[in-house]
Amino acid sequence: MYSWGIIGCGNVTETKSGPAYQQTDGFRIHAVMRRDVKKATSYAKRHGVPVVHTDADALIEDSNIDAVYIATPPDTHAFYALKVAAAGKVCCIEKPMAPTYEECEKVVQAFAAKKIPLFVAYYRRSLPRFKKVKEWLQEGVIGELRHVSWQFTKPVNEIDISKTYNWRTDASIAPGGYFDDLASHGMDLLVYLLGPIEAANGFSVNQQGLYSAKDAVVGSWKHHSGVTGCGSWNFGAENRMDKVEIFGTKGSIRFAVFAEELVEVHSEGQTNAIRIQNPDPIQLFHVRNMAKTLFSDSPHPSTGETAMHITWVLERLLGK
Repeated sequence: MYSWGIIGCGNVTETKSGPAYQQTDGFRIHAVMRRDVKKATSYAKRHGVPVVHTDADALIEDSNIDAVYIATPPDTHAFYALKVAAAGKVCCIEKPMAPTYEECEKVVQAFAAKKIPLFVAYYRRSLPRFKKVKEWLQEGVIGELRHVSWQFTKPVNEIDISKTYNWRTDASIAPGGYFDDLASHGMDLLVYLLGPIEAANGFSVNQQGLYSAKDAVVGSWKHHSGVTGCGSWNFGAENRMDKVEIFGTKGSIRFAVFAEELVEVHSEGQTNAIRIQNPDPIQLFHVRNMAKTLFSDSPHPSTGETAMHITWVLERLLGK
C-alpha cells in the first residue's frame, strides 16, 4: 500500500485527480496540505482523508507518507519536488512540470540520483481515446505521416474582463498564461502520438492587455520522425475552437484535445467517426498506470523526462 500526501488540494484534486487515488488498488490518500486550514479540513472530510497539514514540509516528512502529489501552481512545483526527492519519496507533479526547462532538469536529476520514480500528470497519454489514435497511427491507417496542425481559440472570461487576480495569467507564475496551462496538455499529447520534437520556434504577444501573461501564440515544429507541425493559440477570440488534424499519405485523423468530441478518421475515400468516452475521474487511468509502475515495473507514459521535453518545446514556441 502506498500512502499518498497531496500538497495543494484545490479544484484539480476535487474531481479530476483526488478521487482517482482513492479508486486505485494499492493507493490511499493519507494526508492533504493547504495553508488555509478550514479549506484543507473541509477537503479531508469530504474525501475521507485522515490527516490535515498546513505546512508542506510537515507533510513531506510525515513518516506515514510514501508518495507525494504536488498540485500547487507551477511556480512552486520544483521547490516542493526537490524536497520530496530529498526525503526519498515517490512523486507525481501536476503539469506543466515547472515554468522553465532548467527547473525541470534539476528535478529530474534529483530523482534520478536517488532512483526514485517521478511522474507528471499529463494524463491524456493514458486516455483510451488517444491510445486508439496512437494505435491507428502505428497500424498505418492514414499511411505515412506527414504533418499535424492544432488550432485552439477561446473567448475571454469574466475573470479576465474584471482583471481579478488569476495565477494562470500571472506572468511570474505562468509566462504563457492559458497557453502554459492548456497547450502543455496538447503538445505533450502530440509528442506521445508522433514522437519527440527536435526543433521548434514561435512567437507570443499580449493582444488584450487584460493580464501580464501572453494571450496569443503562433508556432511551428518538427518531430524527430520528420513529421512537421504548426499551431496557433488565441485566448481572446469570439468562439472556442479545438481542432487537431494529423495528415498522412492515405488520409487524416481529426480530434479535439479537450472536448469529448468524435474522433474522425478519413482514409482512402472513407470516413469513420467514433466516440470514446473519458473515465470518471479523468485521471483514473493515469493514476492506475502509476500503480502498475510501482508494483510491477510497467513503464508509465508520463515521466519527468517526457514532461521536461514538453517544457523545452513550450519555451521555444513562446519565442524564448
